[in-house]
Amino acid sequence: MSEPARPSAAAPPRSAARAPLTFDRGHTDDLMTFLAASPTPYHAVANAAERLEKAGFRQVMETDAWDGAVGGKYVLRGGAIIAWYVPEGAAPHTPFRIVGAHTDSPNLRVKPRPDTGTQGWRQVAVEIYGGPLLNSWLDRDLGLAGRLSLRDGSTRLVNVDRPLLRVPQLAIHLDRSVNADGLKLDKQRHMQPVWGLGEDVRDGDLIAFLEDTAGIPSGEVTGWDLMVHSVEPPAYLGRDKELLAGPRMDNLLSVHAGTAALTAVAASGGLPFIPVLAAFDHEENGSQSDTGADGPLLGGVLERSVFARGGSYEDRARAFAGTVCLSSDTGHAVHPNYAERHDPTHHPRVDGGPILKVNVNNRYATDGSGRSVFAAACEKAGVPFQSFVSNNSMPCGTTIGPITAARHGIRTVDIGVAILSMHSARELCGAKDPFLLTNALTAFLEG
Repeated sequence: MSEPARPSAAAPPRSAARAPLTFDRGHTDDLMTFLAASPTPYHAVANAAERLEKAGFRQVMETDAWDGAVGGKYVLRGGAIIAWYVPEGAAPHTPFRIVGAHTDSPNLRVKPRPDTGTQGWRQVAVEIYGGPLLNSWLDRDLGLAGRLSLRDGSTRLVNVDRPLLRVPQLAIHLDRSVNADGLKLDKQRHMQPVWGLGEDVRDGDLIAFLEDTAGIPSGEVTGWDLMVHSVEPPAYLGRDKELLAGPRMDNLLSVHAGTAALTAVAASGGLPFIPVLAAFDHEENGSQSDTGADGPLLGGVLERSVFARGGSYEDRARAFAGTVCLSSDTGHAVHPNYAERHDPTHHPRVDGGPILKVNVNNRYATDGSGRSVFAAACEKAGVPFQSFVSNNSMPCGTTIGPITAARHGIRTVDIGVAILSMHSARELCGAKDPFLLTNALTAFLEG
């Protein structure tokens, strides 16, 4: 039996393609500002929302009734944000074009009883979130940031963006074999940061310090979601400053690009699709939460948008059938010191343009039809792109792409920017690639 025809994904005529882009370093400067201002998922969505507000978008509350008015809207829930723009003339069954990303990064997160210490050192008890490169957190000046929940039910963001904590490494004199046998770190015993001196460790000291820092009356904080971050700012690197080093590129680089693309297309008008940014939390530990890609947030927002415009379940089914999602997440650039770890015929390079991620075991959601959608967007934008597959001898990571495709029945394509040092406290990409990704995403959302 033949497969039912899907909406055409054919590339536009070559005459529609734009001339090759001239790199705008101002875009990368803005990414650096965004990274530095977003030490946690909660800060990241607050900063994205601020940018959307400046572009005319308005927050809608999930507890309110929604209308189908033209314009930009967004929903905030914890560390996730869903934003969309309804253009003039949009029908209830108008399909969506979605850029998917995630706001969380592997790091160290504060435990429910944070105050600990031994041998005259005051320490903060932390838990390992996701799969970080643990050694990258050693001997690094760390700040503390996150969300404080108050007695009245409200929340407050806090960011101590100065050297406050440090995970000290054991001196080589006390571990002579470390360079020969490799560094072995116990997640419980070796990763607890120090933040002061004193034999008298008292429950409540850390939270009292944060209350004072945030100007909150003593005893008002009853819950917290706190995590450490490197206070070293993003920076250009290299002889010609052609590289960018910074924290949380996986995956705030895509959140920034998606926000920029959505605000750009919202200003252009005449859109045949409803453009959407979906930035989820908890990708690094499986996406199974009310703010993760495996939760109901995206589907609920899209359905309510259809129904708010007078649509029926049939309209919802038609809209979803014509919808495409680009799941944008970082991927692996070929490593000059470990080239044998990569597929021998697929060596994505930094500043070579965004990567199209493929895995036949569906760790990525891309298929041939999806490839043509992305190729058309890149051709329209004048952006080169590369293909990525894992070495057959290496396990392949995954993204929100397969989850989005399976949960919502939405055609999904996995893409991203190639970086080095993924899951390190400080990652590395090409200075041009964020700009190229944003232009490709803009062309995709324009349809």
